[in-house]
Amino acid sequence: MILGRLARALGYDLIPRRKRRDLDAQRVFTLQHQGIEAVIDVGANIGQYATRLRAAGWRGPILSIEPVPEVNRELARRAAFDPLWEVLPPLALGHTEGEAVLEVSAESDMSSTLRQSDTLRAISPSSAVLRRVVVPQYRLDRLAAIEARPWRRLFVKIDVQGAEPAVLAGMAGLWERVQGLELELALFPLYEGERPWLELVTDLAQRGFKPYLLFPGYFARALGRQVQLDAVFYRD
Repeated sequence: MILGRLARALGYDLIPRRKRRDLDAQRVFTLQHQGIEAVIDVGANIGQYATRLRAAGWRGPILSIEPVPEVNRELARRAAFDPLWEVLPPLALGHTEGEAVLEVSAESDMSSTLRQSDTLRAISPSSAVLRRVVVPQYRLDRLAAIEARPWRRLFVKIDVQGAEPAVLAGMAGLWERVQGLELELALFPLYEGERPWLELVTDLAQRGFKPYLLFPGYFARALGRQVQLDAVFYRD
C-alpha cells in the first residue's frame, strides 16, 4: 500500500484499527476484572489514552494530569463534555514538591523532565526540544484531587518519557490504594538517566505487582529494534 510505504519512510508503522481496539479491550477487561474504581492518567497529552479507554468500554472516573500548558488546554477541551473525566491544571509529578523544568518537544508526547539522549536526537530530529518551561511539581500521594476521593482500588498509568521512577517515588503514601499500573518501559534508553526496564519490573515485583499485559511501543527503524513497550501490572 502507498500509505504503508509512506508511513515507513517517515519512521512509522500503521496498525489496523481492529487490532488497536482489541488491545484496548484487553486493557479495559483487566480494569473491570480487577474492580478498579478510577484511572489516574499521568502524562495524558491530549487525552489519547482516556479516549481509547472510553471507546473500549471503560465508564469509570478518569483523572488526567498533563504538565505542558498548551497541551493541557487541548486536553481539557476534549474532556469538557465527559462528567467523569477530570483534568488537573498543568503540573508535573515527581518524588519532591516544588517546581520542575520541562523539555518541551516539537512532538508533544515526547516532552520530559529528563534531557533527550544523543541517540534520540539523532534518530528522531522531529522531536527536537523547542523550549523549556517551569511548572509546579507535586507528589502523587499528596494531590488533593486523589486524597479527597473515596477511591480504594486505583489504576495508575504513567507515560512521562523516562521520568516514571520519579513519579513512582512520589507514591509512597498511595501504594495501599494502587491495585494496578501501566508504565512505558525503556528497552533502550532515549533520555538521560532513564532506568532500564528490568530494574523497574524488579522493583514492582518486590511490591507484589506482576505483568498482566504487554503492548508494543516505539520501534526505531534507525536502530533496527523496538526501544519502548507498555506494560500493565496488577498486584498479585
